[in-house]
Amino acid sequence: MSSRDAAYRNPIRIEYVDWLDPRAVALREAMDAETSAMYAEFASGQSAEVTAAIADALTVDPAEIVTTIIAVDGEEPVGHSALRPYGTSLEVKKVFVAESVRGRGVARLLMGELEAIARGRGAASLVLQTGPLQVPAIRLYEDLGYVAIPPYGKYGAIPGALCYVKVL
Repeated sequence: MSSRDAAYRNPIRIEYVDWLDPRAVALREAMDAETSAMYAEFASGQSAEVTAAIADALTVDPAEIVTTIIAVDGEEPVGHSALRPYGTSLEVKKVFVAESVRGRGVARLLMGELEAIARGRGAASLVLQTGPLQVPAIRLYEDLGYVAIPPYGKYGAIPGALCYVKVL
């Protein structure tokens, strides 16, 4: 059986889960490990004050999360994303796709589901923040119609923070 046949037989599906679902936690831990390694050199050059401000900006209070979704391939959790309120918008948080399934449209599937959720909740737009080294994510967001905006909220404390909005 080819990998394409396997993908057809076991399509990736979306599951709604709690922020603290162990599968969601494991995916966020994998994301944190990957991005920490990616930005290690950048982080090592920051003052203690900037490092603390970055940590504060990137901290997510589970009580603020309104929806958490994971992508599942067979029985394996392979993608994660969530939403929290930001003014009249919803903010996209912690979009991550496991390396084993990158290139299969999982991030697009997650983002499409988040947009549908946001529309259903009456959100005016979706906003998000990413970093300059996350080039595939930047390409995806721009391809999906997200437009660059100045850093909002606490993200202004992150040197090089990239923020985007998509009006729904």
